[in-house]
Amino acid sequence: MDVAINYTIERIAAITNGKVIQHNSPIEPSHILLDSRKLLFPQGTIFFSLSGSDYKGTFFIKDLYEKEVRCFVIDNTAIDLSPYPDATFILVGNVLHALHLLAIHHRSAITIPVIGITGSNGKTIVKEWLYQLLEGDFNIVRSPKSYNSQIGVPLSVLQMDKQNSLAIFEAGISKTGEMDKIEKIIQPTIGVFTNIGDAHSEGFETKNQKIKEKLTLFEHSSSLIFCIDNDEIRKEVNFLKEKNQQLQLFTWSRINTASLQISSIKKENNLSVITGTYRDKEIQIIIPFTDDASIENAITCWCVLLQMEIADRIITERILQLHPVEMRLELKNGINNCSIINDSYSADINSLKIALDFLQQQQQHKKQTVILSDILQSGKSGNELYGEVASLLKQKKIQRLIAIGPTLNLQQEKFSFLEEKYFYVTVDEFKTNFNSLHFKDETILLKGARIFEFEQIGQLLEQKVHQTILSINLNSIAHNLKQYQSLLKPSVKIMAMVKAFSYGSGSYEIANLLRFNNVDYLAVAYADEGVELRKAGIGLPIMVMNPEENTFNALVKYNLEPEIFSFSILLSLEKYLDSSGIQYFPVHIKLDTGMHRLGFEQSDITVLAAHLKNNNKIKVQSVFSHLVASDDKSRDGFTQKQAAIFLECCDELQGVLSYNILKHIANTSAISRHPYLHMDMVRLGIGLYGIDGNAAIQKKLKNVSTLTTTIAQVKNVRAGESVGYGCEAVLEKESTIATVRIGYADGYPRALSNGTGKMLVQNKLVPVVGNVCMDMTMLDITGMNCKEGHEVIVFGEQLPIQQIAKWCNTISYEIMTGVSQRVKRIYFEE
Repeated sequence: MDVAINYTIERIAAITNGKVIQHNSPIEPSHILLDSRKLLFPQGTIFFSLSGSDYKGTFFIKDLYEKEVRCFVIDNTAIDLSPYPDATFILVGNVLHALHLLAIHHRSAITIPVIGITGSNGKTIVKEWLYQLLEGDFNIVRSPKSYNSQIGVPLSVLQMDKQNSLAIFEAGISKTGEMDKIEKIIQPTIGVFTNIGDAHSEGFETKNQKIKEKLTLFEHSSSLIFCIDNDEIRKEVNFLKEKNQQLQLFTWSRINTASLQISSIKKENNLSVITGTYRDKEIQIIIPFTDDASIENAITCWCVLLQMEIADRIITERILQLHPVEMRLELKNGINNCSIINDSYSADINSLKIALDFLQQQQQHKKQTVILSDILQSGKSGNELYGEVASLLKQKKIQRLIAIGPTLNLQQEKFSFLEEKYFYVTVDEFKTNFNSLHFKDETILLKGARIFEFEQIGQLLEQKVHQTILSINLNSIAHNLKQYQSLLKPSVKIMAMVKAFSYGSGSYEIANLLRFNNVDYLAVAYADEGVELRKAGIGLPIMVMNPEENTFNALVKYNLEPEIFSFSILLSLEKYLDSSGIQYFPVHIKLDTGMHRLGFEQSDITVLAAHLKNNNKIKVQSVFSHLVASDDKSRDGFTQKQAAIFLECCDELQGVLSYNILKHIANTSAISRHPYLHMDMVRLGIGLYGIDGNAAIQKKLKNVSTLTTTIAQVKNVRAGESVGYGCEAVLEKESTIATVRIGYADGYPRALSNGTGKMLVQNKLVPVVGNVCMDMTMLDITGMNCKEGHEVIVFGEQLPIQQIAKWCNTISYEIMTGVSQRVKRIYFEE
């Protein structure tokens, strides 16, 4: 995220204990940048060159300098400054620590109430709900999305300015020693501890250690709000109180004496009525949720409002109006070949920046449209606020703006640079003109404040499909990619396998993400898959693993690089290139070192080498082979034999070529199990999607795909009756049967019939009854209170796809790639 600042170079150097080692830019910085891919305002940007486990931050300076960035904070004394004569450099001891020092200084200069929130779960929900509940009383600055880390917290705090009257920040940690740094940055006056659980426990020896570390956030706070029912939390809070004697405790409880004593919770008609006693008076709230997590989060917010002396009547009114927090940006298929990014539950300048970053990652359409509502209660004048919005849209090269709201209507001149712009006062006016706007072949960002009810627009734009959905978490794919990148030397390239519709997850959506995260190569099975990626704007090199003669024209037209696995396909390609007058066309030579599927065998190499020597039609980009059993320890001897054959063949081929070739043999399993096989490039496939046969690596991966459906009908069926085709399932007792909207045409295998398979309903595994049908499957939900429309999890984090594969006596690949194209894909970013 880009953050605006108001500090001179000299002041930044002084605050960060740095030294200006070159000062050749006359421009003072106005924005901080940490991620080089998210550059918005080049000439006013200062880049803090943070390094990661597998990269140096200074690596990105050259690219940013070419994009007119002129101010940099570095901690690498070895960098050569001569290529950057017009730039300014501040040398610090550690770039992350320098960022922290700047944020600490900035926070210390602002004296407003600051709510600091930590805990295992619910931090972001509580933060966003407090914003909803208090935005009418305060000018609030808050953490964008889930910016709660060592990097996210300082960026959040640096947003504070003199116009704000309240700040709400969340803090997350993964190991000891982190919260002390965050506490110095946030300096919360009001503390909120949501709960303690198992999330992010890897960095702590005990639960008590984790609680103690989290409570460090409140060492200098004046008040702390928490649930007293957890004995471990209560014990550690008492120790904290001994250190911070000014700390006032505001507690809530279902069972113990507390500031707010909860006496009853009643759930009915999608509402929860929560009754409690506060200051010897019975009080009550009603919330529009019935799940336990929402109830706990709502009570926490209730306590904050009581502690802040908000009147009961106002609390009751506002808390009933709470709405779900959309913690993710969703990418959906829309009408007329459009793609829809739905972020229609909030509108502020910082979340707009994040949404525009996500929009810019999408390159499947050349045209990009933003539908934006008025931004409410920003604390800035209309001229300042919408001037900034206009600058963002101009920087991101947005082609069309559809603005909705009375204030935006008054700021039309700010957007004169746009060729296409439409202004409406209300959503109803937009809907009246909907057909005249001709949405087609474009990516559309919906960004609206809740009051404008942009969900009406979403319903108009989204493609209508049935209720079985495959949700793909783009953050998880990026996380998994980084896990494998951390195992590689910086010089080793990554070829990402996106064949078979990216293992069922979606082609261009995944390819966009991989491009954004600096993957070097993509691989597809057939030319038409590569063509679709090119049409969607993907410019990365693409290897086609199964080229056919009738696709040569498409390979050349769309710059796709074929795998060459036999003399016949090689000669056919050369004949086509010769007739087309094309020289040095890039190809990848496939060797068969033991798979015995496709590829040149060792006995072919001498002839192949002679053919490739001085060949002006073919340019060999890489030579590669497939490992047969890289995940199987008992077959390591065979893997070593394959590697030896491969390297011997590569040496012979390299010997006749006047240029260097890339060598790659390592697949997902080999990346972790056989690091000596990384060579020049590795091929990462199913690991991207959260599956690895190496148990140690599997623990570090995140689930990517969740397949859900809904209950179409619930009925009671008598004992002795049969369920499904063939009368194979005869009920032994009266049962409640739920019919759900998924069948073998959607990719749910018929092998899961008659109790072999199970699905998750209300966190309970329930068996399949009868045979799986083409479009429907029946489940036994006897004893459960389920209704039509309730969600059912087919596979996901709680029911891993590996388990589904095990029930089917198959492999995870088959289940993943078998999900039908008629199943709606939703791509989201947390």
